Amino acid sequence: MQTSTAQALTGRKILLGVTGGIGAYKAAELVRAFKREGAQVSVVMTRSATHFITPLTLETLSQNPVGLDMFSLTEERTIGHIDRAAWADVFVVAPATANYLGKAANGIADDLLTTITLAIRCPVVLAPAMNSRMWSHPAVVANLAELKSRGAVVVPPGEGELACGEVGPGRLAETEIILAGVRNALAHGDLTGIRVLVTAGPTREPIDPVRFISNRSTGRMGYAIAEAAVSRGAEVTLVTGPVSLPEPPVRIVQRVSTAHEMLEGVKKALPDCDWLIMAAAVGDFRPSRPSGQKIKKDSRDGISLNLERNPDILKEIGPLKGGRLFAGFAAETEDLIRNAEKKIREKGLDLIVANDVSAAGSGFESDENQATLIDRDGGTADLERMPKRVMADRILDKVLSLWKGR
Repeated sequence: MQTSTAQALTGRKILLGVTGGIGAYKAAELVRAFKREGAQVSVVMTRSATHFITPLTLETLSQNPVGLDMFSLTEERTIGHIDRAAWADVFVVAPATANYLGKAANGIADDLLTTITLAIRCPVVLAPAMNSRMWSHPAVVANLAELKSRGAVVVPPGEGELACGEVGPGRLAETEIILAGVRNALAHGDLTGIRVLVTAGPTREPIDPVRFISNRSTGRMGYAIAEAAVSRGAEVTLVTGPVSLPEPPVRIVQRVSTAHEMLEGVKKALPDCDWLIMAAAVGDFRPSRPSGQKIKKDSRDGISLNLERNPDILKEIGPLKGGRLFAGFAAETEDLIRNAEKKIREKGLDLIVANDVSAAGSGFESDENQATLIDRDGGTADLERMPKRVMADRILDKVLSLWKGR
């Protein structure tokens, strides 16, 4: 698993553009991360960026000369902006300021970095960073939309305390998230032609018209998998329980509430899919006799609920598997590996993602997760704590390798 991820950057030539924002100091960490994964790195800086980090620092870490001046003898002896653009396998700008985005969207080339931008023909990854108010300005929104329409991969900024003291979106994304964006850009199209069915979110089982039994799933992991698969060229169908998340750009979205509805949604979509990735947290039980009217709270004796089992979706659709690849999740609080191995055998899965949902800072209601991948042959890979969007690509890497290995 980790080998396939490393191979995505091993030997690749990464041209890193650094512009003049406070996030420029993180460029050193980014260069080191690229180098750790076996990439070659060349850096181009704007003059403003040198106020935040020195060219010498990035030259030392990258082991390559840093480009600064459009008309320096070193650069223009070989027409530097053309040579650098032709050299790169991927062009990354981090941080990408509002000023740079405006120039790039409108074809302005008034320094080395923006001139290279016009000469680039490889995948482009942009990691914007700026004040929250600038990030939401209509001009910036329009410029980003234009750059996306031309194929740029945009790694959105994180949310938190900004250099100005305000709190909100705008800070440069974490290094691991930018790495994932670069891997996506380089892997673009590796899932082309593959039809993926993803389930996400919780289910809700009604007690009465206003109350229900559910769980703590937010749907973030499933939505991250759907988004990652789309970015890599897959045709994605999403069957989702009730969540409060933006709808990803998938082919079909089917919204359901109960476990029975999710089962029917999966059965309906499965014939047109090659992979099923069952990331939904389906409720195991439901009230056997939900009330048709709101239950009043003035009962002196309280109420008791009689629960019955919900259908096991993976077991129910097992006979329909055929040549498809099935991946599931095991959300456990104890005996993680033993319980996950039992599930992979009983449900005929090709891969199971086992995660300890009791671990602090990961699992339900968190933007991060940590897990162990267990495949049908007993192979395992531990995934350290990481953003769910990053983990989504790691999971897809493994599913793809199993698919190719058939």
